[in-house]
Amino acid sequence: MWLFPCAHGLFELSAKEKSLTLKTVVIDAGHGGHDPGGVSTDRKTYEKNLTLDIAKRLGQKIKEKHPDVKVVYTRTTDVYVTLNDRATIANKNNADLFISVHTNASTSTSAHGTSVHVLGQSSRPDRDLYAGNLNVCKRENSVILLEEDYSTTYQGFDPNSPESFILFNLMSSSHFENSIVFAEHVDREMRTSRFTISGYTGIHQDPFWVLWKTSMPAVLLEMGFITNAADLKILKSEEGREEIACKLLNAFSSYKAYYDGSSDIKQAAPAPVAAPVEAPEENTSAATDTYYGIQIFGLKKELPAGSPEFKGLDTHIVRAEGSTINRYVTGKWDSSAKAISNLEKVRTKFPDAYVVKVSGGTVIRVK
Repeated sequence: MWLFPCAHGLFELSAKEKSLTLKTVVIDAGHGGHDPGGVSTDRKTYEKNLTLDIAKRLGQKIKEKHPDVKVVYTRTTDVYVTLNDRATIANKNNADLFISVHTNASTSTSAHGTSVHVLGQSSRPDRDLYAGNLNVCKRENSVILLEEDYSTTYQGFDPNSPESFILFNLMSSSHFENSIVFAEHVDREMRTSRFTISGYTGIHQDPFWVLWKTSMPAVLLEMGFITNAADLKILKSEEGREEIACKLLNAFSSYKAYYDGSSDIKQAAPAPVAAPVEAPEENTSAATDTYYGIQIFGLKKELPAGSPEFKGLDTHIVRAEGSTINRYVTGKWDSSAKAISNLEKVRTKFPDAYVVKVSGGTVIRVK
């Protein structure tokens, strides 16, 4: 029997470090009810059952290891939940993280491996949104067609039309940065699982409706191919699903420690792609390379000056040393007090904006 014990007690936070903490996670088991999701080649195994089992395992493990975290499920039984309702559940619960669990499928039985997806343009810029992962997006988004009057509910979005995906080009998420951080932790954990590495493995940016409609860091996980014999063997086994849940718990624990501001995470985290937290330094004079600003969002993509995504704000790019994320910051003030006094106005356009201290090659979030 395969045993996959989950990591324990890796990250402990002091009282001060708990001031900014991950309080609520929503776990979304993909598909359900009359929507089976992917189906194995022998037609005996349905994605909806695998995702529900893994989601509930992960939720229980989070409750046990992190009793301070509220775990919310989009479904706990074999019922159909619309994509809109899944996002609404997360938004109404003011979730700090949204995890959507799926299995992949393909007409090619050789396709295998796990992948992690965040909202964005196609991961294949050379082929734009019309190829690469577009088929995966169309399959996951196609559950929209199971709903009555879906054209009105989803604002005319047609999951079978490549042109519909163009609307995602114009979207910039203020939660992209933290979505990438969690995705990196998941990817690192899954690369040490029994799922073999393939061209499908890794982190991808793709236009999933359920990720777009959630107002918090969000990822969609494709836990192996239900249409691949080797992947299916893992997914069908008790030990395999337990391994996946443990890997996801480890990724969640690492991300939570990072999110909560734990300094311990520096030893285990990927290259720094987001900001630690520090208390405000009121009335502090800034050196020529040190100032306070307001970060509106972070993206890997570099947007030109004056882009409509900035909603009329004068912004500049800050890239922390070792990071792949372009932080879009507005304002340069010589004290945190001045930046904070402008925060409310900026949040009328970007509700999740926050104050940062920029100093040389570091970017520090200010409480």
